[in-house]
Amino acid sequence: MLPLAQIAHRAGHAVAGSDRSRDAGRTPEKFAWLEANGFALFPQDGSGLTSPDQVLIASAAIEDSVPEVVRARELGCARLSRAELLSTLFNAADFSVAIGGTSGKSTVTGMIAWILKEAGHDPTVMNGAVMKNFVSPTNPFASARIGQPGLFVSEVDESDGSIALYHPTVGVLLNVSMDHKSIEELRVLFGNYVAAAGTAVINLDSPEAGHLTARAGKHVTFGVRTADADLTVDPDTIEHSDLGIRAAVIDNRKHEVFPLNLPMPGLHNLSNALAAIAAASAAGIDVGLAVAALRSFLGLARRFDVIGTSLSGITVIDDFGHNPEKCAATLRTLKATPGRVIAFFQPHGYGPLRQMGAELAATFARELGPEDIAILCDPVYFGGTVDRSVGSERIVQLIAEAGGKAEYIASREDCGTRIAALAAPGDRIAVMGARDDTLTEFARSILTRLT
Repeated sequence: MLPLAQIAHRAGHAVAGSDRSRDAGRTPEKFAWLEANGFALFPQDGSGLTSPDQVLIASAAIEDSVPEVVRARELGCARLSRAELLSTLFNAADFSVAIGGTSGKSTVTGMIAWILKEAGHDPTVMNGAVMKNFVSPTNPFASARIGQPGLFVSEVDESDGSIALYHPTVGVLLNVSMDHKSIEELRVLFGNYVAAAGTAVINLDSPEAGHLTARAGKHVTFGVRTADADLTVDPDTIEHSDLGIRAAVIDNRKHEVFPLNLPMPGLHNLSNALAAIAAASAAGIDVGLAVAALRSFLGLARRFDVIGTSLSGITVIDDFGHNPEKCAATLRTLKATPGRVIAFFQPHGYGPLRQMGAELAATFARELGPEDIAILCDPVYFGGTVDRSVGSERIVQLIAEAGGKAEYIASREDCGTRIAALAAPGDRIAVMGARDDTLTEFARSILTRLT
């Protein structure tokens, strides 16, 4: 909601809001910054709504029982979802780039934004994570970039079906796998999405995404493992390090080769880079310029974000991994270099845990080695009426049944104590989860204990 609020505020609208996290005293620096920059904040008790002329914007996760929703109904206020407002702004742009898929959206959105900026353009960007390249004293929480409204770049979400609202000039499809919806539902949503795009940019490494090429009109394809994609890489040139990945990018359309030096590790980030380069190409930007721009891409907060390394050589990493595909990408990146992995995971809700719990357990059991360990606490919960009968202990049991090593400790604080006791020189500790800004603070607290 924060980047959308920033974009609406810069467009001249008066913006006010409430947040459970503020009422609970979480991330106070973020809310202090909002108030200092013209956003009126209220307790989440309905007191911020006083007139039927106000419009209530609420994300899909907000229940009808929340006081603001109740008060808006009493006053007769118009109500829009987050996606309805965003898509209205997005579709009004002269040129728009949407980034969809199960995983990688925020990273690719940041990459495309940086390529456009380096190419001399001034995009407005809506992202789900802080883009380090755009952080400044005036915008420390740079999940949005305020530029020209006629050039709009945004990640778009399929979890609530709202991806159907967007009609992009360029529509990127990164991958299709189960997250919030079934594969059958996703095939329909993403198929309609690529059909609606002026130019679709599709990852042929993802079988489900590749099958949807038939639904697209004009399209550009990419793939790390697909040699005949429009944009691919020479597999013999791929070099891994803890600091990044290198490869030769091949443009099969023009039979040209460009050396990519990406300061982010992992094959999934190489795929993300190809997606951004392909999208930039579809927007008319030279492939060589796009490749060069990514050499200075700083990444995103909570996307394999190295918090630091202790004096004894234990590294702590903060990561947004929360579904099977994202977690697998993070764990594979860690396992590409030596050292034991201690994977802490806080599920991002009880509902998602019920839906994808078996797949998550299979991911941890498959990707972690016999010397590694997964540690899970209870799912994040900020209130509401969700069914909490199935918890993290089920995932731990399933990991053990599949031959993996895992522990369930209900309290996150107690998990930190256990991790600090377990950690040894050379270990990598990955803190994974979503929907909770305090996970970064938790990762920092582990590093502090180790130091």
